[in-house]
Amino acid sequence: MLVNAAPGHRVPRAEDPRSYIECVPAEAVDVPDNSYYQRRIASGELVEAKQSGAKPAAKRAAK
Repeated sequence: MLVNAAPGHRVPRAEDPRSYIECVPAEAVDVPDNSYYQRRIASGELVEAKQSGAKPAAKRAAK
């Protein structure tokens, strides 16, 4: 699922808490549809991006 951080929020990634999802509308981030990200959407920290015009950001390599 594609998401962006809500304005004024930096959301830690579930797989790497030192890496953040920022509020950059042109760069939606592809994240797994799991309970961590669903809670962040429900709390208003993340918003689902529109699939039509958004490009997923490059995935980070596993460390």
